[in-house]
Amino acid sequence: MKKLLYCAVAALTLWTVSCSTEAALQRLLGTDAAAPVFYGYKTQADGEVSFQFSRPVEVSSVYFDPPLEAEVSGQGETVTVRFNSSLPGGSRVTADLLVEDENRNTLNVLVNFRTRNSRMPAMVINEIRTEYSKPKAEFVELRVLAAGNLGALRLFAAYDKTEPIFEFPPVEVKAGDYIVVHTRSIEEGIVDETGSVNASKGTDASSARDFWLPGTLKLHSTNAVYLMDQDDRIIDGITLVNSKYKWKDSVAAAADEMARQGAWVGTGADNAVNSDGTTSTRTICRTAGKDTNSAADWYITVSSGVTPGTVNNTGRYKK
Repeated sequence: MKKLLYCAVAALTLWTVSCSTEAALQRLLGTDAAAPVFYGYKTQADGEVSFQFSRPVEVSSVYFDPPLEAEVSGQGETVTVRFNSSLPGGSRVTADLLVEDENRNTLNVLVNFRTRNSRMPAMVINEIRTEYSKPKAEFVELRVLAAGNLGALRLFAAYDKTEPIFEFPPVEVKAGDYIVVHTRSIEEGIVDETGSVNASKGTDASSARDFWLPGTLKLHSTNAVYLMDQDDRIIDGITLVNSKYKWKDSVAAAADEMARQGAWVGTGADNAVNSDGTTSTRTICRTAGKDTNSAADWYITVSSGVTPGTVNNTGRYKK
């Protein structure tokens, strides 16, 4: 009986240790046995990336894809790594980082980021198609106001996703250029035009620069569509409301942020562009030369008035 009792106590002790909390392990080992926590990264300067941790760490190793020579220029809770070779602003990089804290606890971090782009162009959203008629996909057309690099610019559609629906690669653009982001890839021969603007085939492939979202995304006619830079600054945006789709919390939250940043006037559905009456050939267009960040800047074109990648049709649909 004593032997059985001893075995039971020993088993319970082993189970308790194996299921112990961080505090119990710390008492047993005399140190903090938990690995540091990775909080995220920032690209605040050209050629630099900073990684944030829950406690001071030292970098044991760091590798990049594509391969980059780099040096660690800071230790502690924030570790800064500087590249010895240059990449275009907004280039996608994968970092494989191994760090260790003062108690020899290690953490391996594998993270994707885009290099700092300090030359994002001034842009406006110029035309939106929210209705799908195969093979005519929904799109968001942008117009460039000042030259720059598109790399790391993000396009959001709040009704559809909380994360960006598209993130641009590094591409040089100039004032007057048009860019069309199509939300479906359903035809052969479509390519993202990072070089030639005439490389892509497909319905509505324009004479401007075309990009295509993989898969199929319905761009809802109740929405908050906006462009954001690497510092979460909204460059331009528009809110839409349609009687077919409710004003969702995600749209309301995006509208609030747009108003807070001065990118849109008003926060509610009453301040949005009324998109009732849109079709695959009647799109939502910006009035030439207007940018008051309000519904007053926008109208719905006449039937067959869709113009991806070029100047908007001025004919207006009458409901």
